[in-house]
Amino acid sequence: MSTTIKPHLYIQQKSLFTWLMALCMAASAVTRFLYAGASGSGALFLWSQVILPAAAVALYGFIALVCGKELFYKTAIPVWMMALYAGLRLDSRLDSRLLLWLFWIALVFFALVYTLITSGCRHPVLLLPVASAPLVFLLYVYRHGLLAIDTKTLQICLPDVLAVLGVLILVFAVRIHPATEYHPTWGDRTDGRRIRTLPPMSQVSPYIMVHRNESSNYFADSIEISQVDRYIRKKRREGLTSFGITHVLLAAYCRGVCKYPGLNRFLAGQRVYSRGEDIQFCMTIKKEMTADAPDTVIKLHLTPRDTADDVYRKFQAAVDEVKSTPLDSAFDNTAGVLTLIPGVFLKFVVWLLKLLDYFGMLPKFLLEVSPFHGSLFLTSMGSLGIPPIYHHLYNFGNLPVFGAFGMKRRACEVLEDGSMVLRKYIDVKFTMDERIVDGFYYAAFFKHYRRLLRHPEILDQPPESVLRDID
Repeated sequence: MSTTIKPHLYIQQKSLFTWLMALCMAASAVTRFLYAGASGSGALFLWSQVILPAAAVALYGFIALVCGKELFYKTAIPVWMMALYAGLRLDSRLDSRLLLWLFWIALVFFALVYTLITSGCRHPVLLLPVASAPLVFLLYVYRHGLLAIDTKTLQICLPDVLAVLGVLILVFAVRIHPATEYHPTWGDRTDGRRIRTLPPMSQVSPYIMVHRNESSNYFADSIEISQVDRYIRKKRREGLTSFGITHVLLAAYCRGVCKYPGLNRFLAGQRVYSRGEDIQFCMTIKKEMTADAPDTVIKLHLTPRDTADDVYRKFQAAVDEVKSTPLDSAFDNTAGVLTLIPGVFLKFVVWLLKLLDYFGMLPKFLLEVSPFHGSLFLTSMGSLGIPPIYHHLYNFGNLPVFGAFGMKRRACEVLEDGSMVLRKYIDVKFTMDERIVDGFYYAAFFKHYRRLLRHPEILDQPPESVLRDID
């Protein structure tokens, strides 16, 4: 599977043109408020002709300055806001309905072309005529007042001229990223890239099976771990003193994603997204192995390229941080803040968080601390001395896979020659969201997963290749 990577435009933040643009946008917003009284009055005028364009130019400058490296395409939002402002401004000035409709069509056309170019669908050099045309139009409309140096005309047109001039200047700071990696575009989320080439049934099924729990598949297996046990003893002799079955299972899962990247997808807002090479692993950790000891959640950012040693170091660093400090992780602090909210208001807050999450607008810091957002949640029943359980998936968030493994057990088996052999197993159980991939894909992954666990020494070396998920 491969992804066709479109050109990605970005802004050089240290460029002189970028800062000149910011200066123009700031001057446009300030002069618009200063000269507001020169053009009209009333609530409608204030909102449509002062606040709306001022907010648009401020937002344009903010996106370009702060987010221009990855999210330059979002400058199309304030451009559409400015198009709305221009249309409302001319609506009260033109008597001809035909001219008004033609003007609205021209505004939509220019905003649409700007959106297509900044999304990487067209070459950035086309931004020059797109930004120049409105400037030429403004200079033509106000030509008599400008030539006569009429103060009122200057007050009316100066904010618009500065805004368009800022966009035109910014064009010279636009660059194209080398087409070697994916960058976000419209429809993507902060935590994932939207999969756009799924079969029709896979695109419709999330609207039929709306909730994660009703869309779950359950998988159970017993894994023979003689080779894994030898591998664990070897790693401990090499100095990884706390190396155990959790690290092997997790490293094998990451290595499986190399070949089956669909396992690192998730579903949000009835659409399927891919996390790419960011495997977000969650696990509940107890500070002490007692029934009344508090617990918290750790979240690791792993990659398909991680070796067993990489997984061990990242995992142990997170565990040590939790167990060697008071229970004040980011997850616990966030949960603590929520407990301060009265129950009836807390229900509203949770509803609002779900709404923001549905539209991909949940703040990044909340996604980072949330145990409900990730690639895989793994729990060890073996450390509790019991068999694994089927753990439900959470309807809140986007976690698609929840795995559990139990304590080690021995089983006597009869070989083909009639002899008896004692083997060691662990039982594993997984609950999976069937909407991210089909059953055949899951089956192929778990067959590969078992092969990796039969030869765990493979996990000592980085993978030869990592497949990229589909578009």
